[in-house]
Amino acid sequence: MNTVIFTDGSARGNPGPGGWGAIILNPDTAIELGGREDHATNNRMELTAAISALESSPNDREIIIYIDSAYVVNGITRWVNGWMRNNWKTSTKDDVVNRDLWERLVEAVAHKVIDWKLIKGHAGTPGNERCDVIATSFADKNPELLFNGSRSRYGIDISISAIPPAKKPKSKSAAYSYVSMVNGKIETHKTWEECKARVHGVNAKYKKSVSPQDEEDIVREFTN
Repeated sequence: MNTVIFTDGSARGNPGPGGWGAIILNPDTAIELGGREDHATNNRMELTAAISALESSPNDREIIIYIDSAYVVNGITRWVNGWMRNNWKTSTKDDVVNRDLWERLVEAVAHKVIDWKLIKGHAGTPGNERCDVIATSFADKNPELLFNGSRSRYGIDISISAIPPAKKPKSKSAAYSYVSMVNGKIETHKTWEECKARVHGVNAKYKKSVSPQDEEDIVREFTN
């Protein structure tokens, strides 16, 4: 039986006080993890959640990890090998942002068989929603009580059927997110107002995405 992982990260203000949460579901046990940093970004917390969960998971079992961060999934499955070949430089010769965490993630995935599943955040997936609660509670210095015990006694619906299917956007103009890059750092926001506040008055790239796949493509476009 596979190990199933859910992760999420959050930063109040982005950057600001950050938290992360993870659920590790082994055949017989369910383990919740969480932590915080005083000053972090969403991307750093998403990375930290995935790293912490994988570092706490066995190597002798296939792992399925459900995560709502295209940044993490694309980075570890598509971009990281090129970054390492280029001495941790992007295609534009800039330093890779969050290199310290990417190096930890590379070590964490070594000797593991991992199936990365990108899901939509805040879409009613119980495991993802629980990780968000954990992450935000740690960011707010009011941490949730974390479960560590029998999987049969775990109160969160973590069945695969509980994950809603991806939906197509209602129209081509409907925004899924806004992707921006400032000083080589990529962030995603759900509203234009959040993105506008970040890019206003600075040299930045930004673009609206209309779906999770479109968001991935824009992140790749900005990074490569």
